[in-house]
Amino acid sequence: MHELLLFSHANGFPAPVYRVLLDALAGQHRVVGPERIGHDPRYPVSADWPHLVDELVARIRAAAGDAPRIWLVGHSLGGYLSLLAAHALRDDALGARVAGVVMLDSPLIAGWRAQLVSLGRRTGLDNLLMPMRATLQRRKHWPDTQAVREHFLAKPAFARWDRRVLEDYVEHGTRARDDGSRELAFERETEFHIYRSLPTTALSDLAPQLRVPVSFVAGRRSRELRHAGHAATQRLVGTRWTWVDGSHLFPMERPLQTAQAIAELIERMRAPLPAVADAAMQAA
Repeated sequence: MHELLLFSHANGFPAPVYRVLLDALAGQHRVVGPERIGHDPRYPVSADWPHLVDELVARIRAAAGDAPRIWLVGHSLGGYLSLLAAHALRDDALGARVAGVVMLDSPLIAGWRAQLVSLGRRTGLDNLLMPMRATLQRRKHWPDTQAVREHFLAKPAFARWDRRVLEDYVEHGTRARDDGSRELAFERETEFHIYRSLPTTALSDLAPQLRVPVSFVAGRRSRELRHAGHAATQRLVGTRWTWVDGSHLFPMERPLQTAQAIAELIERMRAPLPAVADAAMQAA
C-alpha cells in the first residue's frame, strides 16, 4: 500500500512543471497535488491565505484514501501551505495520518523581517523579500511555443533550469489560446495577490503548536532564504535541514537531486530524532 505524497507548487509555477521531480518520487509514493493553487473561485486569495489552506485540506481529504501515511511536501508557497494545512488538521482524525512536512525553500519570516513585510504592504518595501514588481511586469502572451522557449532561454534564471523542466514550463506554464498563441497559465494578478497576502507571524507563531515533524531543503544561493533569514526555520526543523546547490528555484534547476533530498528527509522523519541542534547550519 503506497503512502501518499501531496505536493504543492510554488507561486506562479503550476504543478506539471515539476514533472521530473515528482516522477522521481512516484516509485515510493502515490504523488498528487493541486495544479494551480489560487485559481479556484471557491477558495479565493485573501490575507493570510485561509481559503488556500482550505483548498489544500480539501485536496488532502479527497486524495487520502487508505494511505497509511500522508507526507505534505511543498515548494515556497506550497511549503507554507503544507505547514498551515498540517496545523489545520492537528485535531482532525485525518491529521493522525499526516506523518510529516517537507518545505522546499519556504523560510519562516519572523521578528523584524515580519514587521518589514507588514510595513512593506503599505510602502512597497516588501518587494525586497518577494518579486512582486517583476510579477506584475511579467510578459504573458507569445505567438507560439517556440517564442515561449526562446523568451525564457534568454533569461539567465531560466537558462539554469534542467532542460526537461524548462520544456515542461513551456508546455504547462503556458496554455494555448483560441488563435493558437500562448498565454501564462498562472494568472500574474493571482500570483501578485498571493505574494501580497503572505502570512508572516501567523506562520512563525503556529510552528511550536505543530504535532508532526517538519524538514527543510534550502537552496545554497537562494536570495529569498538570505533575505528572510533562517533562525525561525532552524528552530522549527532542528537537524532536519539539508542543502541543494542552486537558487530559490533549485527544484527546477536540480530536480533529481531535490527528489533525493526529499526522500532522505522523509526517511529521517520516520525515526525519533535528537533535540534541536545547529549542526546542520554549521555543516553548511
